[in-house]
Amino acid sequence: MTLDLARQILETEAKAISALAARLGDEFLRAVDLLAACKGRVVTTGMGKSGIICRKLAATLASTGTPSFYLHPAEAIHGDLGMVLAGDVLLAASYSGETEELLRLLDYMKRQGIPIVAMTGNTSSTLSKNADVHLSVAVDREACPNNLAPTASTTATLALGDALALALSVRKGFRPEDFAELHPGGKLGKKLARVRDLMHAAERIPVVDPEMDMKQVIFEMSRGRLGMTTVQQDGRLAGVISDGDLRRLLGLSGNALEKNARDVMSSTPFTIGSEQLAAEGLRQMETKKITFLVVADAEGRVEGVLHLHDLWGIELF
Repeated sequence: MTLDLARQILETEAKAISALAARLGDEFLRAVDLLAACKGRVVTTGMGKSGIICRKLAATLASTGTPSFYLHPAEAIHGDLGMVLAGDVLLAASYSGETEELLRLLDYMKRQGIPIVAMTGNTSSTLSKNADVHLSVAVDREACPNNLAPTASTTATLALGDALALALSVRKGFRPEDFAELHPGGKLGKKLARVRDLMHAAERIPVVDPEMDMKQVIFEMSRGRLGMTTVQQDGRLAGVISDGDLRRLLGLSGNALEKNARDVMSSTPFTIGSEQLAAEGLRQMETKKITFLVVADAEGRVEGVLHLHDLWGIELF
């Protein structure tokens, strides 16, 4: 009984979202155009459950490249309207389109020339008629067994808001690198970090000259504790020597310690730019089955080393 009800609720909400997709058209495009042209912030507002959805929508917009904040309509009419400035756009959600606190904002918005995008379930409502763009979130019924609690309608509003925010981010050319700048913390921040954020900087990595003998090379590698050393000449990357190179050398040559770095180094090491995403570095390491990448600029100047150990916990896109 309980599982049957839960499945029915999920199916009802899924149908509400599917119906939205079928209805998308010119009004949605107009909404994206209006928000893309916004010179200020997108101000989201709604009461009750719609207000909770609007808080989430403001967060999604802000994290995908559109400055946004949530304005509580009841507090707005008691002084917080001063937070809304010329150049802003109001994105208001009310299923009935007749929420009193929202309607009391309309006169101020009109006088200040603030464009309004409304999401309602009633195309004939006061809010929808006074909006510059109206997006319908109408549903056949709520998922609530009594058809009372806002469920399917709030899910539809949330989904349409996400579609609006992400379509807007694509319109603006928002890139994964931009997303990384706005999410520096936690697991997501590490996944989106740039190479320069996680690499061992140049002054902390082992460096040897091509003519250096292997005793000195091994000492430098041990000091660096990265299982490798860069080989540099005239400030440019000439090659690398890894622990694997040393093992192969000792296994093949009886006079290994008499050689120099040039004899042993790999002269075409894999490199990566410091501004690339760390996840791209991980992808390259996994593809090439290596444990480090030298971070170098276009001129071959070494900026650091990105090691596999520094990337634990990162997931590929």
